[in-house]
Amino acid sequence: MSLTADTMELREEDIAKHYDAAVAMLDGFDHTPRIAKPEHDAPKERSSGIGTRRRFRTTTPGLVTRSTARPEGVHLIDRISAADGDDPLTSPPQATVMHNLRRALAIALAVGENYADATGLADLRRSNLAGSLPADRKTEFSELMGAEALAVAHVFANATAFLLGPHGSEVSVEVGEVEEVLTDNAQLALHGALWEMDQDIARHASDDVRLVATVTAFAEQLMEKITLRAQNAAHLEPFTNASWRIEADDLTIRGFDASAKGKSSTLTMTFKQPHEVVGNHIAKYQAMKLAKMLMAYDFDRRLNPFAELGGFIFTFMGDGKPGTGKTTLIQMMAGLIQGYCQNAGYPFRYQNLSTESIDSYQGKSAQNAKAFINNVLDPGVIGFGTIDDIDQLAGKRGDRQSSAGQLEITAVLMESFAGANTVVRGNCTFGMFSNYPENVDDALRQRAGARFLVDGPITRDDYIDILYLLMGKNHDIPLGEHEVYAAQEIKKAVAASFESHSRPHEDGLLRVYEEVDRKIGKLDTIAKLGTYLKGIQEADARFTGRAIKNITDAVKVRAMDFELPDEWMEKPELFLFKPYDEKKAMIEDLRQPITVEMVIQEINRYADSEFRYADKSDEVAIETAVREMGRMEEAKRRYLEGKD
Repeated sequence: MSLTADTMELREEDIAKHYDAAVAMLDGFDHTPRIAKPEHDAPKERSSGIGTRRRFRTTTPGLVTRSTARPEGVHLIDRISAADGDDPLTSPPQATVMHNLRRALAIALAVGENYADATGLADLRRSNLAGSLPADRKTEFSELMGAEALAVAHVFANATAFLLGPHGSEVSVEVGEVEEVLTDNAQLALHGALWEMDQDIARHASDDVRLVATVTAFAEQLMEKITLRAQNAAHLEPFTNASWRIEADDLTIRGFDASAKGKSSTLTMTFKQPHEVVGNHIAKYQAMKLAKMLMAYDFDRRLNPFAELGGFIFTFMGDGKPGTGKTTLIQMMAGLIQGYCQNAGYPFRYQNLSTESIDSYQGKSAQNAKAFINNVLDPGVIGFGTIDDIDQLAGKRGDRQSSAGQLEITAVLMESFAGANTVVRGNCTFGMFSNYPENVDDALRQRAGARFLVDGPITRDDYIDILYLLMGKNHDIPLGEHEVYAAQEIKKAVAASFESHSRPHEDGLLRVYEEVDRKIGKLDTIAKLGTYLKGIQEADARFTGRAIKNITDAVKVRAMDFELPDEWMEKPELFLFKPYDEKKAMIEDLRQPITVEMVIQEINRYADSEFRYADKSDEVAIETAVREMGRMEEAKRRYLEGKD
């Protein structure tokens, strides 16, 4: 077993010694709900027959606001056993849930014990029991107790969801928001959680399948609630900055991060080989590089050297006319990644955010989009997420035709791709594709770190190649004077494509370039390049600091303008299975220096795309306005004719 520097082994004996306490909690305890309300209220007290007696109301300060609910016995073992009705025997799924809950409780208590020892809470607790706790440390003691409660409750929920993960099914249960989150101390936090879990099981678990789904859903909701509560809590650094490894369960606890077993998704798409993607040279080249970049991800460190060194593409946008090969590009990239992952034994997960995610219920679209993001971000897998036809999925703010569901998806994607809490580990990438990128919200579009112009076949050779490819082999038509797929040779085609961006392609940008060149001469210094960027901003106010970041990221990608050898993918021990620092050093050895030409080409490539989008957007708006004016003129004419 190899552990990173900040990971501690949680020994089996440290977990097992808490089994008795865990079983005692599952067997039964009394709990008075403070926040949540029980499903069935306690029976009302019978009248004494004296109708004039007034109800006693305490005058003691503070007691008037205290909960008057009666303590209720929580017997989870009995509740779980009753999930299948009247069967007197415990079923295997029920036993699995019981065992995993016991295990999760024991793990949580063991982590809580470690936290108490590391923070001095254990000493303060002993002093408090002895009545010798100094007055000036009471606040610290209370805060540490609250922090321990949050840590223990989250570990319990995390371990429960993790351990029950392999036993889940396609059945899902919505338990709603967890309410009984108590942070006075760890034991009370667990009692509150188990009480509410008991309520949810009684409400939703009508059979064994729904029992597992209910407990798992509750654990996930509890994790989410605890994580939100922990944002403003003190003394949590010893928990968030450390991690614990439970080897027997293959579980690693990392603060408030949810643990998950890496599972591959089953792909049913038709994969394409690189030579089957005709044209689209830069897009194809970068997609092939990105597929190999993802494979450098280190599952132990949970970081990709490319993400640390710069040059990793977390988000990209592919745009082009209908039929130019965007779907083919997705099929090629997904096929490459899956092949590499199968060879290395890594779990691979591909997901596409489709129009089915848009829901008429308020908040449901955002929930669907967030689930998509979280599935791809899972640090236990290599992930590839696509959003095809993003202009139909994500609404443009200010557009009256955008539905509430579309705007919810836009908000989630913006926050996930470049929000305050976005963490780029380098295990996944998101691709947005559109035939009409001008209809995508400006802020969301600028969150695409790289731009792939999917322009399809361009040259005569491209058209011959695509005809040859699509015709198949069931014919006797001679090929003629042509070398099949020679034009699709990556290195030659990409070099020519990059070289073509030494000057802008779009007329609006070309005018800016020529004006700056006339004023200050050749762009060969940082100052002159900055002047060019300012000129672009004056021509298009949407060219902001985020655009500069995207350009510099693209330049760093060019500095990594090398393809990891195929042999490294075919024989994982040569690269993929090496320690993180060794992989990082191997990548650094291949890195190329950044040149002025690279920077100019990437500025032009990015700015060309923005000017292209802006021109299309303006043209669409003008055409719409012209049609509206025409309709108004016709309506006016008919109105006047009707009056006559």
